[in-house]
Amino acid sequence: MKNLALPVGVSDFEKIREYGYYYVDKTALISELLKTSSVKVTQITRPRRFGKTLAMRMLASFFDIREDRKKLFEGLEISKNTALCSEWMNQWPTVFLSFKRVDGLNFAGAYDMFTAVISDLYKEHLYLLDSERLSDYDKKSIIQIIEGNASEKEFKGSLGLLTNAMQKHYGKPVILLIDEYDVPLAKASSHGYYNEMLDIMKGVMQALKDNTALRLAVITGCLYVAPSSLGSKTPRQVNEVGFPTKLENTSLSSQCQSIFTGTNNFVADTIADSRFNEYFGFTQSEVDQILKDAELTEYAEKIKAWYDGYHFGDFDVYCPWDVLNYLLALQHNPNAKPASYWKNTSDNAIIRSFIDYAGSSITKKLETLLSGGYIIQRIDENLTYDYLHSSEDNLWSILYLTGYLTQVRDADLTSPLPDGTSALMIPNAEIKEIFETTIMKWFDDSAKAWNRKALFDAVWNADSETLTQEMNKLLRKTISYHDYREDFYHAFLAGIFAGAGYMVESNREHGEGRSDVVVYDSVEGRVAIFEAKYSKTLDGMEAGCEEALRQMDERMYAKEYEDDFDHILCYGISFFKKRCRVKKK
Repeated sequence: MKNLALPVGVSDFEKIREYGYYYVDKTALISELLKTSSVKVTQITRPRRFGKTLAMRMLASFFDIREDRKKLFEGLEISKNTALCSEWMNQWPTVFLSFKRVDGLNFAGAYDMFTAVISDLYKEHLYLLDSERLSDYDKKSIIQIIEGNASEKEFKGSLGLLTNAMQKHYGKPVILLIDEYDVPLAKASSHGYYNEMLDIMKGVMQALKDNTALRLAVITGCLYVAPSSLGSKTPRQVNEVGFPTKLENTSLSSQCQSIFTGTNNFVADTIADSRFNEYFGFTQSEVDQILKDAELTEYAEKIKAWYDGYHFGDFDVYCPWDVLNYLLALQHNPNAKPASYWKNTSDNAIIRSFIDYAGSSITKKLETLLSGGYIIQRIDENLTYDYLHSSEDNLWSILYLTGYLTQVRDADLTSPLPDGTSALMIPNAEIKEIFETTIMKWFDDSAKAWNRKALFDAVWNADSETLTQEMNKLLRKTISYHDYREDFYHAFLAGIFAGAGYMVESNREHGEGRSDVVVYDSVEGRVAIFEAKYSKTLDGMEAGCEEALRQMDERMYAKEYEDDFDHILCYGISFFKKRCRVKKK
């Protein structure tokens, strides 16, 4: 094993190159982007943790006229294109802005963060205050923004002011790079101040409209901005794109407001396209090289199963965040097991809200996905966070666009797809685990709200028939997974009693074996012991119950409780899909 200086959590291109950290060369993105340098605005959307910020910082290092970064790019792919480097490398006034920090539980808090971000951006360009080409009026406005004393109108116009001031100072148009542009709106949608933040972002983004100071702009985020009319599929090149506000008993199109109203020559690149996809995420050849360099090629199959599987356009890619984190773990411990590093970067609220929305149709589709199958859906890339729950199709689209689902390759389909639809699947073991843990948390939370009195009474009254009926009611409410294996049912049993005032133990050793679930009611001096079996057929459930009871008897599960509890109840349960049968010893 060879220890590599892996830049886990480092998205600063300059730092990676200056400190000699391991870098997967993505600089060909520059030449690909400049093939259409006449395009005013390029919007790139990818799921989180696929290298958007690192790519944007790399672009900033390449373009920024204030820097001399030739050494950083030595030996990289872009350096081979000497003519392009001569024309573009460190030749243009450049603004790099990230909205990642703009968050708040209410609009006032989020607006404070927004003004702080803009103020910090202006502080990077203090040289403008000494420029002889700027008017005193411009300088006064710049000072107001730096000090945080500008009006809301002035903050809305801050990007326009900055790009115009930079053009005056340098005598050249400006390259504008905006990272995580949709974070403020995503947070606003979650916390209930979407319309207020939409108004702010609309004002800021007017810097992209008819701005003669602009050479070109690149913006990145997780979701593609919805166009002004959402009734039909939007072409890749659009004249107007926008975020809609919330629906209030009106049609979708009538409520749509444009965040980029009037922005011409706008090109969007999403995960369904192929132009930039090899530059966001690791391709198979790149992962092979990393493993070779780290002398960890024996882990290739495991890494592929856990972190590959994303089908973006014509490319199959790994999540780079996961690959680097796992390789770092292996460098510290060769026995480290793959983990869900991606879930640690978010609370996965999207999946949870999806499950909360679930009806019978969604439940069935989730079960299909978790069993390794695929579902057929219409995908609309023209969505915003504000429309997350406006339709079931939107929910699946959100999961696809944010990386929780991916498209199935045509070669893996069992039959042709209907026109306008896509086949979606869970991409890898990591995302499957995220679904499973989120679903179990949902069940635990939901079960606490369900009326289980009749079920508990049946347990302590030794009423196996009523217990069977109540168990079946709860089973029909669940989202099952693991192909209905026994571990699902064990978790289901434990979840029923959790949070209801009982102490619950699962799979603890008892007697000569291991019972599945034990429920204690110490106040009343009673204990219920459950042994669960999974039946392969509906007719086999009765035999499954008998087998469970026989096992409890042979392995003396109840014996250790005889001295401490007045009442010991033993139940054998047999499950088949969403059916169960309970018998008492």
